Amino acid sequence: MSIDNILATAVARAIKELYGIEADSNSIVPQTTKKEFEGNLTIVVFPWVKAARKAPEAVGTEIGNWLVANEPAVNRFNVIKGFLNIVIEPSFWNSVLSDIATTDNFGITAATDESPLVMVEYSSPNTNKPLHLGHVRNNLLGYSLSEILKACGNRVVKTNIVNDRGIHICKSMLAWQKWGNGATPESVGKKGDHLIGDFYVLFDKHFKAEVNELIEKGLSKEEAEKQSPLMAEAREMLRRWEAKDPEVRQLWAMMNSWVYAGFDETYRRMGVDFDKIYYESDTYLEGKEKVLEGLEKGIMYRKEDDSVWADLTADGLDHKLLLRSDGTSVYMTQDIGTAKLRYQDYPIDKMIYVVGNEQNYHFQVLSLLLDKLGFKWGKDLVHFSYGMVELPEGKMKSREGTVVDADDLMEEMVSTAAEVSRELGKLDNVSNEEAAQIAETVGLGALKYFLLKVDPTKNMTFNPKESIDFNGNTGPFIQYTYARIRSVLRKATEQGMAVGDYMAVTPNEKEIALIQAIADYPSVVAAAGSNYSPALIANYVYDLVKQYNQFYHDYSILREEDPAVRSLRLTISEATAKVIKSGMSLLGINVPERM
Repeated sequence: MSIDNILATAVARAIKELYGIEADSNSIVPQTTKKEFEGNLTIVVFPWVKAARKAPEAVGTEIGNWLVANEPAVNRFNVIKGFLNIVIEPSFWNSVLSDIATTDNFGITAATDESPLVMVEYSSPNTNKPLHLGHVRNNLLGYSLSEILKACGNRVVKTNIVNDRGIHICKSMLAWQKWGNGATPESVGKKGDHLIGDFYVLFDKHFKAEVNELIEKGLSKEEAEKQSPLMAEAREMLRRWEAKDPEVRQLWAMMNSWVYAGFDETYRRMGVDFDKIYYESDTYLEGKEKVLEGLEKGIMYRKEDDSVWADLTADGLDHKLLLRSDGTSVYMTQDIGTAKLRYQDYPIDKMIYVVGNEQNYHFQVLSLLLDKLGFKWGKDLVHFSYGMVELPEGKMKSREGTVVDADDLMEEMVSTAAEVSRELGKLDNVSNEEAAQIAETVGLGALKYFLLKVDPTKNMTFNPKESIDFNGNTGPFIQYTYARIRSVLRKATEQGMAVGDYMAVTPNEKEIALIQAIADYPSVVAAAGSNYSPALIANYVYDLVKQYNQFYHDYSILREEDPAVRSLRLTISEATAKVIKSGMSLLGINVPERM
């Protein structure tokens, strides 16, 4: 049992005996004592003051005295207003450390067949261009959130919805037909998603040229865009696609297959995956069917022009278009169709959509509509809304071909990691193959950590140079500390320093603080799951690493002559490494054994 649980149980017993108050120990959450006060853990006593009919200080003192008399783990206490600060018996921390050291998957709760089934949707790319920096943040957040929810004891299904239909797809297809000269990924030596993205940019270039010519002939910009022959051809191609024209469908399938192969390569390098991928080309008709079913039940209504709407004014929103007058669907309809298919495939208890904050209103509406249409998780769906990510140079604009490409970004990060590691001597005495692997691990770790350490709700600027620093709140700093600990442990083994009994040792103040920080890991994982925040894990691991480095600087480990003290410090080091590796894995980040 963790020290938090021991203390919570003891406090519940104390207030039952002292005041006759029944308290659920699960509702008693000890907090780490603030640094300016003496103590390891703090209990807030305000919840019982009214029933006890005493001042907060008196209640805190009485509970503290009871704990000293009845709970062996408690050494002494002090009370500041309604806060009971408790000093844990120093030798007790050895038992805490021993439990951590001998617990497999410390901090991780395994799912059972009865655990809630949570579906997490992330990535959601378009098949007309490669993944960019915004997709990188989305993928990393979605994957990390999935791993954290698993660690909290949920069953998790990672899913993706691919936007593989619509006018934007037809633009790339038309440009390939007109100017592609039969190019394939193999013939030009380029990833398929990049090749298709080039044609999307090429369409836009020719379209703008056409519009400018029409403007010069006296048309307004809006009129010119409407009368563009190229755009008319793209619309005609979309009409043919929706009519299932064999020629258009064959071209669409071929070009999409190139894109999927490219996406898979990017996902592999990024270290993210999916349990199930859905395609909008399959879901949009399902959504239309579900909307028409809602129309029959009176949940939706039809206007005179034959368009179908939902009246959400009673819910504080407005009227929402679901089917256009020509019967075609909108994004909302597609999301309803995707939800229908997912619910057929999985008995979902909770659905989480990882989508940027510009879609906040969309998911408010979707939640209401799914609930009205009978999806039990609709009302409680979670829009995991995150902010924009930019480079120091400014925003990204994909149609103009200036997108910050995910593949290029990852390659640049790995290259920079190799360069910096070499300059710092981190790659001395390792083979070329091992050096390349370390650069890959460090480069991608730097990218992931920098994007995940920020509160996901906030906009952020990604600075590649800053992220690769081996000092400060960065992935490489954490990875290097892990490698350093592994090196210490290897040397201990090589020198025959077996870990012996350390229970008789009284740990010093910094050792206790480090053991307590390690012991906090399960509660941090739980908080990251309930708050949907990988940033909590990232910043906890960084703080733990800083604390360990101070400990490493202040005390000898391998040169400590007292074998019991040395055993204690080796065990603290091993437990720290275990938690670093576990925490970083929840962020999708690998840690190197050597560096």
